[in-house]
Order: sequence, then structure tokens, then C-alpha cells
Amino acid sequence: MGRQLPLDLQYRPALEREDFLIGPGNATAIGWIDRWPNWPTVALVLQGPRGSGKTHLASVWRALSAGWLASGESLTNDGVPALLERGAIGVIEAADTAPEEPLLHLFNVVAERGGHLLLTAQQAPAQWNTMLPDLRSRLKAQPVATLAIPDDALYKAVLTKLFADRRLPVGSDVIDFLAVRFERSFEAAGSIVARLDRAAFAQKRRVTVPFARLVLQDLSESSL
Repeated sequence: MGRQLPLDLQYRPALEREDFLIGPGNATAIGWIDRWPNWPTVALVLQGPRGSGKTHLASVWRALSAGWLASGESLTNDGVPALLERGAIGVIEAADTAPEEPLLHLFNVVAERGGHLLLTAQQAPAQWNTMLPDLRSRLKAQPVATLAIPDDALYKAVLTKLFADRRLPVGSDVIDFLAVRFERSFEAAGSIVARLDRAAFAQKRRVTVPFARLVLQDLSESSL
């Protein structure tokens, strides 16, 4: 059977507060986001593995706070003033990759102005290789909200939501089938749902367990 090549269309996931599914592994982090602006410190660190929902929660907080967004690795001494011109509220994604001097400077100015920072990272600041004592002490004083790998119920709910985001109807048997075949992370869930969406579009097929099994087999063979 010939396959139609799907267009490389951009997919916009639902990133609103009500779209974030709450489970034991993320309830504390969501509580901190909901508590803003009544944070007791300058910053909050969202820590968790890739695909655990850090970017989603950061997006929710940016919408709430009207803050700016920057990546840690792109942070420079010259770039800090430009960020601060946009306000003293912002997100630093992958903050553990940020050069220490500009991060410390940003911390100090945001604190002076009564602003807030949301830092995301895969590890807690205590595990960062921070050399500047002043930065190390500031990071140590900030609360850390950990996002854990989702449990079985939450992971199935996430898969269901991801299919719904793409308006792709699936049965509970498909969700059960997929839930035990991938690493338990939001990133893995997003990747396989995207793969199934593209394959279903290309072949004009419904996503069923047999179809999902074929797609996964192709995926496995292509990675050999």
C-alpha cells in the first residue's frame, strides 16, 4: 500500500493551567505555581527529568505572571540588561546550563526590584557544579519543587490528553497498550502520540491496537 507523505504541520499543544493533569508526582509543583505571587523567596526551582512537565508548568506561570523566557545556555552578561528591560519576572529554562556570573547578576537585580524567577532544571541546585559562593548560597535558599515520573494512572491520563489535544480519537485499549511499552515520561508519551498521529494521517487509518502495534514495529526496526 502506498503511503501519503504527511505535511510537516506545526502542532500546538494545550498548555493552559487546566490542561495540566495533577498526580502525586507533580501536585507540590502545581501548588507553588498556584501560590504565586505569594512566594517567600525570589525564585522557585522546578526540578525533574526530561518530559516531566517542567516546560508546561513554566508556560502556565508565564501566562499568569506575564514574564519573559530565556534559556540558561543563552544567558550572557551583555544580555541580562535586555531581559531586565522587559521586567523583573521571568523563566530560565535549563538554568543549570547558565553561566554563573550573568545568572548571579540577574538574581541580584530581580531581588532588588522585588521580582521573581522560575528556574527549570533536571537536577536540584545542590547537584549543580556551582563555583561562585554567592550564587551557591542564593540557590540554596530557594525552594525546589520536584516533578516525578508519572504513575500508571497519571501516565494513561496524559496519553489520553495528548490524543485529545490532536483531536485523535482512541479507545481505552489503545491507551492500555501504549502505557506499558515506553519509558514513563511525558516526553516519551508526546513522542509516540506524535508518531501515531503522523502515521494515521499518512495512511488514513484510525488508531487501533493493531495499527499502533504496526507503527511501533516500524519504529523499532528503523532504530536498529
